[in-house]
Amino acid sequence: MSFIVDTLLAMAWLEFLGLVSGLLCVWLLIRENIWTFPIGLVYAVISVVVFIEARLYADVLLNAYYVLMNAYGWYFWRFGGSRPGIDPVPVTFAPGSVRLVLIVLAALATAAMGWFLDNRTDADLAYWDSATTTMSFAAMWMTARKYIDSWVVWLVVDVIATGMYVYKGIEFYAVLYGIYLIMAVMGWQAWRRSMRLASSSA
Repeated sequence: MSFIVDTLLAMAWLEFLGLVSGLLCVWLLIRENIWTFPIGLVYAVISVVVFIEARLYADVLLNAYYVLMNAYGWYFWRFGGSRPGIDPVPVTFAPGSVRLVLIVLAALATAAMGWFLDNRTDADLAYWDSATTTMSFAAMWMTARKYIDSWVVWLVVDVIATGMYVYKGIEFYAVLYGIYLIMAVMGWQAWRRSMRLASSSA
């Protein structure tokens, strides 16, 4: 009995740490601060543990991917400007062709992953979990490339994920994604201002 209690307490602490690091990560992202990426690495590692316990395996895969993409984003934001290490990477819209490819890939991947998880594992909410995962794959790559469209995708992900985590009883993450909804709007507005400033000073 004490082992069960200790495990539940440990998971609650992990969820709380995930909430704090996740909020800090997005707050830094809104401000276009490169420290969003190392904090994001911490958040991703914690989330892997939390979602393994909840049997949300698509989310486990997603957060393993976040580890890689946080490393990539850290590198790209540092060295991807016109003068690496001096000029920051500008905020831009994703090209139309990129958006179309990402939409098609996300739809196909959602169907394939959802079918696999629903038929070959004990996963819960297989298709919903797969949808948030594949969209987040796309959104995280767009974030690393500093495409403002990423905030729209994050908003859709946050709506679905909030409902999913409420249903699963992962309260801290439900709160986190509910706050992410607001922060996605703030992120869009902040990056849009950044684009206007860049165009007016060019």
